[in-house]
Amino acid sequence: MKLLENSCFEAVNSQLCVETGDAHIIGRIESYSCKMAGDDKHMFKQFCQEGQPHVLEALSPPQTGGVSPGRLSKSQGADDDGPLSDKCSRKTLFYLIATLNESFRPDYDFSTAKAHEFSREPSLNWVVNAVNSSLVSALGEDFTSLKPSLWDAVDEEINLSECDIYSYNPDLDSDPFGEDGSLWSFNYFFYNKKLKRIVFFTCRSVSGYTYTHTDMAAELDMDLEDELADDDASNMERDRPHLMCT
Repeated sequence: MKLLENSCFEAVNSQLCVETGDAHIIGRIESYSCKMAGDDKHMFKQFCQEGQPHVLEALSPPQTGGVSPGRLSKSQGADDDGPLSDKCSRKTLFYLIATLNESFRPDYDFSTAKAHEFSREPSLNWVVNAVNSSLVSALGEDFTSLKPSLWDAVDEEINLSECDIYSYNPDLDSDPFGEDGSLWSFNYFFYNKKLKRIVFFTCRSVSGYTYTHTDMAAELDMDLEDELADDDASNMERDRPHLMCT
């Protein structure tokens, strides 16, 4: 996966990372090419050892509510295969996982993520409404003014009408969305198969208290490292032999 530069996304992203008083909103939109590079090819080869790329994987029900047309028609057909679920090919699943890895590199590794942690969303309207609802509640009028340019930028980059939309809904054990103080999060993938491109829209809200103290701890660690480095430099200077001029 390769991150594609997009100046419109950069402008939007600068307004999606803000402090709201009692929480910090941390959001960004990124565009990725699905063309595999060296590391991706190696990972894909290992991924295919558990199943061929065309094999379908069952996904969890969507988080935004509603019923997709595919699942509605199945439920009307009254089949007896148990809980109904959307599916995607293992190759598509690989693209979703690889996008997460690239977006959160090097802090997190999603290579062991499973199909049941992803969902296929029922419609673009459901997703847009879910995103807008979350961000209007968090950012108020600031998001209301940002909303048109945000969705115009996404549509121009990925052509939303041609996209399959997936979401990532992890178990919150070992990823950035399960950190202490996390209040809510959403993670949507707009996948345009024709363009071989994915736009990833991720956002989370973190308690201001937790976020501030985490930052302070990180800064203290950095200060301690700097002090140790200064001490080492002083010791080296003190122990260095001094040449006498004659």
